[in-house]
Amino acid sequence: MTKDLKTGLSRRSALSLMGAGAAALLTPNLLGKPAFAQTPPDAPTGRVIVGLSQEPTVFNPLMPKIEVDDNVHFSIFDALFRINENGEFVPNLAAEVPTLENGGISEDGLSWSVKLRDDVTWHDGEAFTADDVKFTLELIVNPDFRAWRTTGHDLVRDIEVVSPTEITWRMEEPFAPYLSFLTETFIVPEHILAAAEDPNEAPFNREPIGTGAFKWGQRTAGDALTLVANPDYHGEGPYIEELIFRYIPDMTVLFTQFQSGAIDVVGRSYITQDNYEAAKALPDRQVDLVPAPSVESIYLNLERPQFQDPAVRQALYYALDRSAIIDVLYYGLPEATETFMPRQSAYYHDSLPAQEFNLDRAREILDQAGWVTGSDGIREKDGVRLEFNNSTTTGAHLREQTQQFVQQTFAEIGVRMNIENMPAAVMWGDFWVLSQFDSAMVGITYLIAADPDVTNRLHTDAIAAQGGNGSNTGQYSNPEVDALLDEGARTFDPEARMAIYREVQEIVRSDLPFLPLFSYTQVYGRKAGLDGFVPNTNTRSETWNAASWYWS
Repeated sequence: MTKDLKTGLSRRSALSLMGAGAAALLTPNLLGKPAFAQTPPDAPTGRVIVGLSQEPTVFNPLMPKIEVDDNVHFSIFDALFRINENGEFVPNLAAEVPTLENGGISEDGLSWSVKLRDDVTWHDGEAFTADDVKFTLELIVNPDFRAWRTTGHDLVRDIEVVSPTEITWRMEEPFAPYLSFLTETFIVPEHILAAAEDPNEAPFNREPIGTGAFKWGQRTAGDALTLVANPDYHGEGPYIEELIFRYIPDMTVLFTQFQSGAIDVVGRSYITQDNYEAAKALPDRQVDLVPAPSVESIYLNLERPQFQDPAVRQALYYALDRSAIIDVLYYGLPEATETFMPRQSAYYHDSLPAQEFNLDRAREILDQAGWVTGSDGIREKDGVRLEFNNSTTTGAHLREQTQQFVQQTFAEIGVRMNIENMPAAVMWGDFWVLSQFDSAMVGITYLIAADPDVTNRLHTDAIAAQGGNGSNTGQYSNPEVDALLDEGARTFDPEARMAIYREVQEIVRSDLPFLPLFSYTQVYGRKAGLDGFVPNTNTRSETWNAASWYWS
């Protein structure tokens, strides 16, 4: 977080600026920002060790990645703007957030002008300028570059560097979520990547150089990554000398390390719900329940023949005993949900049909659809057996227990679900990104900086396995949803957007491209005395403001 964050755009101003483009902001975090107990140190001192159950492996922030990688990206890189814990857009590399009032965005939303800070340098000492922003926006849509997502960026035209501290561009058509998208678009250095023969394979991708509060230190694959304080950072902090991410794939061991004091902060996937009571009883620890934007589900690869029949998806949903999973395995902390939209969002649809656990109804649906039980008890239709693999990361014991429980209930309706788990680096590599799985047990944050647009996850053009750009790994394709998402992205009126995204939720609930289990309530844990730590449900990283952390 930079010094400019305190003068960020308010929620009301943001709504005025972008209409419903900013209206998607999640409600403020229940915890609020704690008051500093002491004054931060004059110079960085000490270190913070963040324990992660998944290993960050993608260090170019523009390339296909998973959520845990953002912990590193938010620390090393800056974006033009960020979104804080109160849902406010705030300047980061920009000197101010463009609005209708300050002339940064035209009345029709097509002409943009962004003024930049003049005191920012890259970690190698080179000056940051508008040329870096232009290079980044053009690299994202370069067909030869493996970009994480191009949605919104592919509408940018006529980029002009007016001066080292000002850049303008034109949007091919209005795109309401673009300000939100830019909060997660980290700027990369032109002077390094433009010289690379292939930016997909550049040394930069292994040892990145950014403008952020922390610089690349040292990485030991499979163990830990150390970042070091950037003494020339342009914003607030950093106040710690080292930010260390330690990879601990077993969730039980992760909590044990928190108990022993070997780690200071429990990062993704946080403290498991079955350890919440034990965590609360630990001395000198701060443990909080934080509503999360992510939704746990059984994700289906809809290109698999088993899942192409809607009757199969409906029957599987009836065969999920979600109440038992939530109450017994997750100690009642999560909340059942029927949608991808977080409960904290103004766009959350609270009137969708409620799932019912009913094995007899599941069998009836499959019988009527012609899925006949074979001699081995597994149903079959037109040569396709109702048998598939389900995958998640090894060491995630609650998910593994859920898999075993679901496996048993699915068997009761004539469905065989095989469990095929793997290390995170394998699970979230091409196996996930290129839709090589049958089904997966996974928690997903669908929104980008809290805007309701889910094009990146649910639009046909976002299926990477079919040549698209995005994270539609379930290969869901519905022309009606595509049309609504296209309309929603062009619509700025809040009420009109509300109607659009409610309809999207209704269609997705009917189609069941994934089987929702629950929306997360995360258990955050850290050592007492770590000040400046602020949960932010509008980002996907608990280290989003690590520059502000310090030991009191």
